[in-house]
Amino acid sequence: MTNTAVHINNLSVYYGQTPALTGVCLDVADGDYLGIIGPNGGGKSTLLKAILGLVPVSEGTVQIYGKSPGKSRALVGYVPQFAAMDRRFPITLLEVVLTGRLKQGLTPFRFTAKDKEIAHELLERVGIGSLANRQIAKLSGGEFQKMLIARALAVNPRLLLLDEPTASVDAVSRDQIYGLLAELNQNMTIILVTHDLLAISSQVHRLACLNGRLVYHGEPELTGNIVNNLYGCPVDLIAHGVPHRVLKEHGEGNQID
Repeated sequence: MTNTAVHINNLSVYYGQTPALTGVCLDVADGDYLGIIGPNGGGKSTLLKAILGLVPVSEGTVQIYGKSPGKSRALVGYVPQFAAMDRRFPITLLEVVLTGRLKQGLTPFRFTAKDKEIAHELLERVGIGSLANRQIAKLSGGEFQKMLIARALAVNPRLLLLDEPTASVDAVSRDQIYGLLAELNQNMTIILVTHDLLAISSQVHRLACLNGRLVYHGEPELTGNIVNNLYGCPVDLIAHGVPHRVLKEHGEGNQID
């Protein structure tokens, strides 16, 4: 599967007796840009953690470029949810990005001049190079997310996973982040978890809908029935006049304004 970045076969993950994911089969092609949507508790973050090897798999298999998650960590960059990070920790942007250069195992915090050069370059690439020595507690939501993306890029990944990177940012930062991801996708595979249906529909190449199981995987254009099956009820999308292509033609019970 040389052209497959991620191969997931019959994946099931349980937290105790509670199923988080059941029977998920999904292939992500090398160079693809996949968006994952679904309701809260639908298993989106769990799927990313299974790809990373951070949660035990009850059934099935996950492979990244033909390797198990444990043997492919150097190939993967990860941007966690904003809420999962403690912004009070006394550390600068540069120091955060440098942690992405740490090797696996019990490695002391010693960084080379090359590591620092790469960290500065990555901060410039995401648009916050001038903030390298600022404490993370003083960052805006958008600046914080860009910093996390820079840290994920520090491993020079072939696959980039992002868990709701625009959830806590303003509209300008959101557009900047999507622009950055489109640029990064020229050289790496991207899997993006999001609730931003309207924006993601114009960004990703493929879309996966997840609610404990895989409801849909295909073009980023959904029918009303797929959305209803995903969320368990009729869904109204209000775009405030912004053109989008999330839903195809729809019947009664699905409204777009």
